[in-house]
Amino acid sequence: MRTATLTDTTLTAPALPEIRAFIVENFLLGKDSGFDNSESLLESGIIDSTGIMHVVAFLEERFGIAVDDDDMVADNLESVDRIAAFVGRKQELRNAA
Repeated sequence: MRTATLTDTTLTAPALPEIRAFIVENFLLGKDSGFDNSESLLESGIIDSTGIMHVVAFLEERFGIAVDDDDMVADNLESVDRIAAFVGRKQELRNAA
């Protein structure tokens, strides 16, 4: 079993633990397999394309952000790290407005 490693993203992305918990609860039936936060959720089979839509709905509701069609790219949604960083950027933009 691989264990999650602490990364700079973990230190700077306060949403990360909540996003990871959501993924574990909804896609791994509450059993954290120890996947790495930088691991591709699609390539590892944790989430499929339909699951990404479920994650997006969670992000919009929980963090009060709007995920536009242009935002639906791997750079934003491929891993827990990338999702958390994306949420942080969207919240900063929302708060700056």
